[in-house]
Amino acid sequence: MPGTVISDENWEEFEPVEAKCSVSELIVVLANGLKLSTPLWWYPPLLAATPEARNQIELSPSGVHWPDLDEDLSIEGMLQGKRYPNAKPPAEAAE
Repeated sequence: MPGTVISDENWEEFEPVEAKCSVSELIVVLANGLKLSTPLWWYPPLLAATPEARNQIELSPSGVHWPDLDEDLSIEGMLQGKRYPNAKPPAEAAE
């Protein structure tokens, strides 16, 4: 769904209802049933955090928030495939 735009008419469909982090992914389930999965390396602060801090997640109508990390991600940005400008895949970062 890259390029998806959330409009005033359909924003409730894209509200997050569940979010969790695995060791390698951020997984967010939206009200419309869509499941977003993005690699953690897209978000260096999340990748560097402890599993406990990563999973202290607060949901808002437009995104997810990690209070212990002072980190926020918007659903719209995730749908558009946005990641941190300095994010590097693990193999490339190891070079």
